[in-house]
Amino acid sequence: MNIHKLVFSPIEVNTYIIAGESGNCAILDCGCFDEKEWALLETFINDNKLTPVALLNTHCHLDHVFGNRFVLNTYNLKTQCHELEKPVLDSFTAHTMRWGWKMDAPPKPMKYIAHNEVIEFDNISLKALHVPGHTQGSLAFYSEADGCVFTGDALFAGSIGRTDLPGGNFDTLINSIQKNLFTLPPSTTVYPGHGSYTGIGAEITTNPWFRQ
Repeated sequence: MNIHKLVFSPIEVNTYIIAGESGNCAILDCGCFDEKEWALLETFINDNKLTPVALLNTHCHLDHVFGNRFVLNTYNLKTQCHELEKPVLDSFTAHTMRWGWKMDAPPKPMKYIAHNEVIEFDNISLKALHVPGHTQGSLAFYSEADGCVFTGDALFAGSIGRTDLPGGNFDTLINSIQKNLFTLPPSTTVYPGHGSYTGIGAEITTNPWFRQ
């Protein structure tokens, strides 16, 4: 697995390009915000001779789906996400207007992903883990073979996702992380939706939200 990170939009979301041996790749949380950032994504994919075959969303807050329509128009791919993210997608236009932006709503999902469902392409296998709390349908994507997990806005380096937005719940998020992320091997690398990477072991021992 080759993992590339591009940081997009004024909200600085991490968009990951997860590529296999043949160059087929998944775009995870496509946050490219405008024509300039669309061009950056397309140039990166072309320069690295990659072929997008899947668009995945850990969750569907506006910063994580800014680029979904571009991906549909350019690569004929719609997102795959959890079914409980439908209300979040439906509120996209209202939320962007609150930020003072006028943007087309993202396309409807191609399919919904359930907890423990496995997404496969090329030589890569990603297991979806339901980690609600930041949103009701938040997912993490875990690669056992490569020892890494993409956590979206559930778990960050030294922090956790906010829970004060619609669908958020603090106790649910804490439980989700402990049940579905902290049970992964401590050596697992964590690739979050914002900021730098970390590790499961490091977060178990040092994350202030879990220290007793």
